[in-house]
Amino acid sequence: MKAPSTEAPQQQHKILVVDDEPDLERLVRQRMRRDIRAGRYSFVFAHNGVEALDLMAQSRDIDMVLSDINMPQMDGLTLLAQIPSVDPNIRAVIVSAYGDMKNIRTAMNRGAFDFITKPIDFDDLRITIERTLRNLAVWREALVSRDKLVALEKELGIARRMQQSILPTKFPSTAGYEVFADMQAARAVGGDFYDVLQLDEGRIGVAVADVSDKGVPAALFMMSSRTLLKGAAIGCHDPGEVLREVNDLLYANNETMMFVTLFYAVFDPESGTLTYANGGHNAPLLVRADGSSELLPLTGGVAAGVVPDLHYGSSTVSLSPGDTVVLYTDGVTEAMSPADEEFGVERLCRVFAEGPFPDAQQANTAIFQAVSEFAADAPQFDDITCLTLCYKGAAA
Repeated sequence: MKAPSTEAPQQQHKILVVDDEPDLERLVRQRMRRDIRAGRYSFVFAHNGVEALDLMAQSRDIDMVLSDINMPQMDGLTLLAQIPSVDPNIRAVIVSAYGDMKNIRTAMNRGAFDFITKPIDFDDLRITIERTLRNLAVWREALVSRDKLVALEKELGIARRMQQSILPTKFPSTAGYEVFADMQAARAVGGDFYDVLQLDEGRIGVAVADVSDKGVPAALFMMSSRTLLKGAAIGCHDPGEVLREVNDLLYANNETMMFVTLFYAVFDPESGTLTYANGGHNAPLLVRADGSSELLPLTGGVAAGVVPDLHYGSSTVSLSPGDTVVLYTDGVTEAMSPADEEFGVERLCRVFAEGPFPDAQQANTAIFQAVSEFAADAPQFDDITCLTLCYKGAAA
């Protein structure tokens, strides 16, 4: 006789889809049928904002709203402004036309957690749903724990989990290139983040950033910076213009005067070019196929969020097959040994002294291992973040 299972049942998340297209409900149920059958998600549907608010008022267990913008009676942007009055903890994801930065920016200002573009890519939708619900779970845990916090360490733990909940965990790997990234939080949480964005014409955007300050405020500022960067990148091809827009948007609502250093680049696998802009961040390391390495030249930008109307220049470097680009935060180069020495750029170059690694994940792992061995048991006070791009050559 089979023993009864002692595993806790998987929580089912209810998602409200708001769209006036009559075929969307059938399409969602068909494309998400495995998740529905597995009990991971249940979906309810509304055709406009008015219906959506009625459903939320009747059903208090909705976790997430996925809403179109253009709808009759009440559009998606108006709905976003109304959701907090029904349940301030519901996470909203907006569906927007590709490159519609005006509506995307308005949606983010009204509390949208993320956005996806039309036509809906259901693989991207699944990733967005997972990331949104992970963040919601962390937020709910924070709400339960906030009255029980008795020490700074618990607050930092919440910040760390919030921070990690939005970081990508799946990375592109093709015949022409690979990307891998990771972050290890220190005891004192900062605001590091990385991101990999799928752009048009087969290009990708890669970013690494570091927010000033520590703890929960830094984690929240990091999430805002990451969302604004993603929105700006979708609507603009030039990395310098992307950083300019992120800087202006951060400055407009930055009463705390926090700032973020960030590096953003657009990689074109067909041409092998990497076009980038640097906002006061560490210069990435370019490792050539023969094992030689150099830092990418700075582009004259400064940290974002403090001064408006700044110019951010862009630069382009051509990669050859076998080249590797390493983006990192100062938690790598400023990691301290027990003898109070910094890891430094020179030791980072030594990781690749015998030539590039076969793939991006191995390169990334080797960097973290080298930093860990160097630091030994010395306490570290900054997050360690690294993103590696390995170029294999244009696809045939």
